[in-house]
Amino acid sequence: MRSALLNIMVQAATKAARSLTRDFNEVENLQVSRKGPADFVSLADKRAEQIVFDELRKARPTYAFLMEERGEVAGTDGQHRWIVDPLDGTTNFLHGIPVFAVAIALERNGEIVASVVLNPAMDELYTAEKGGGAWLNDRKRLRVGGRKHLADCVISTGINSRGSAGDVRQLRQLAQVAPAAAGIRRTGCAAIDLAWVAAGRFDAFWEDQLQPWDIAPGWLLLREAGGTMSDFAGKPGSIWNGQVIAGNEDVHGQLLKVIKAVP
Repeated sequence: MRSALLNIMVQAATKAARSLTRDFNEVENLQVSRKGPADFVSLADKRAEQIVFDELRKARPTYAFLMEERGEVAGTDGQHRWIVDPLDGTTNFLHGIPVFAVAIALERNGEIVASVVLNPAMDELYTAEKGGGAWLNDRKRLRVGGRKHLADCVISTGINSRGSAGDVRQLRQLAQVAPAAAGIRRTGCAAIDLAWVAAGRFDAFWEDQLQPWDIAPGWLLLREAGGTMSDFAGKPGSIWNGQVIAGNEDVHGQLLKVIKAVP
């Protein structure tokens, strides 16, 4: 059974997802130009964020927010903060690729205690609460995959193309991870990546230069599904330093060893 707080989060995500679904169906009808669709998707993103903000603020008016578009919004509660990405996978959305999500996490006294990742295009709702497990569509309990050897694993990653030092380093990491694994995938949506590791679809995931709203919802799904997450140095996972290596305990350790060896 969902708690009252998780129900609030699911309702907010579902309402925003309905708006995104209408806009997603429109994207295919837009002329494929740089300005038109990009501007349209930017508006879709902002509409979804406004819906989530309004729904959560109405239900818990004292809670603070950290949102991708709006940034930080102070609350009077002093303990709770919503962390929101209203459209994770924007580039996918822009190109009509049905891998995107509304992602919401609830932070209480610095700890993530509830999360929702909703991909409306695939009709998949991932939810988790601290101590209550992680679930798909309220029916299937999630567990990370059981593979023990990196050579048998499908690994997901996300690599930016801005040409920064971090991007170049991840390409070096990819050159080492790819031949050590059974396959590499890139979804373009970190919340989905972590949800799919929690569900055992991917065996592991690594990425750098992520934002807190990219990590927080999937982090709790992973933890409640029995997974392990750290930064590239092997320190316990955090939503704040932008680095993620995630998987089951065995595969996480092997992937971490490869990543740490890359200068």
